[in-house]
Amino acid sequence: MQLRTYILLDSLQEQLASYIGSTAKGFLPVPGVASLFVEIAPGLAINQVLDVALKATRVQPAVQIVERAYGLLEVHDHDKGEVTSAGAAILNYLGLNEAERVKPAIVSNQIIRAMEAYQCQLINRNRSGSMILPGESLFILETEPAGYAVFAANEAEKAARVKLVDVRPFGAFGRLYMSGAESEIDSAAAAAVRALEGVSGVEWTGKKHL
Repeated sequence: MQLRTYILLDSLQEQLASYIGSTAKGFLPVPGVASLFVEIAPGLAINQVLDVALKATRVQPAVQIVERAYGLLEVHDHDKGEVTSAGAAILNYLGLNEAERVKPAIVSNQIIRAMEAYQCQLINRNRSGSMILPGESLFILETEPAGYAVFAANEAEKAARVKLVDVRPFGAFGRLYMSGAESEIDSAAAAAVRALEGVSGVEWTGKKHL
């Protein structure tokens, strides 16, 4: 069993909480709750992992995604202690500790400044969050493992007045799109990168991607 992502969000920010609420199919979080994202391989085992967390605590699940290779879950509660206990129960079940999670890698980090209207339209047709407007800057971040994209989104939202356009914390890579004024996007990008670089774990030794 590989612990790809294990990350506690101490306080879900307003946009990220709203995004999860509009896209997830479980018990929807509200701003300010503590939230835990866990991503494992193989994917099918995420069903058992979520069962362990729910039986051990009173956390509520918003996300359970089962893919062929990876599985992702999210649980949350107003009581941070409950979320921490859920995480401890999961780690105990897996026979792992937090230090054995995969350390996030930044696969791509780019800022497009003064976005053109036509490209904004293309992105807006495929986003699940806020719309990017012509002239705004766009921050795009790609992470491996995928689940860490939500941590980057939450920390970026804490640091700057930006809009959450889209975040996809599942699959081979996680992707984050944020838009806003140039200076705010620079601050958000710096906060996201700093947060990911501060997460400890084991180096990913799988296939390298360009």
